[in-house]
Amino acid sequence: MDSKFFKKTDLWIIAAILAVTLMIFGIYNLTSSNKPAKAEIYYESKLLKTIPLDTGEDLVFSTPQNEKVVFHLYSDGSIKFESSDCPDKVCVHSGRISMVGQSAACLPNKFILKIVRENNSKTSEADIIT
Repeated sequence: MDSKFFKKTDLWIIAAILAVTLMIFGIYNLTSSNKPAKAEIYYESKLLKTIPLDTGEDLVFSTPQNEKVVFHLYSDGSIKFESSDCPDKVCVHSGRISMVGQSAACLPNKFILKIVRENNSKTSEADIIT
């Protein structure tokens, strides 16, 4: 009786699934990487500010709703919560975001930061993060 954990055909199936997944992920990144994106900042579920990510400038700013919540836009097109007066600092520790579909939130201060497509069109593209 053969007591192997994996059979040879199991390994081939796993390899095929992994290869297809990597191909889909690669195609998605190639087709969406050259499309312009923007950051949207929401406060209490209302859009406060829209910031294009392709400006090439380094900018640190806050909003009048809470000047202790500070955002940092980097010249490479990423953005993050620089600092916040919330107790847990989960928003600050979430780091930089730059890919369409990524988001970060400072729930105690009611801020949400998310990356969306520049044209914001509702096409048949999937809105997923892997």
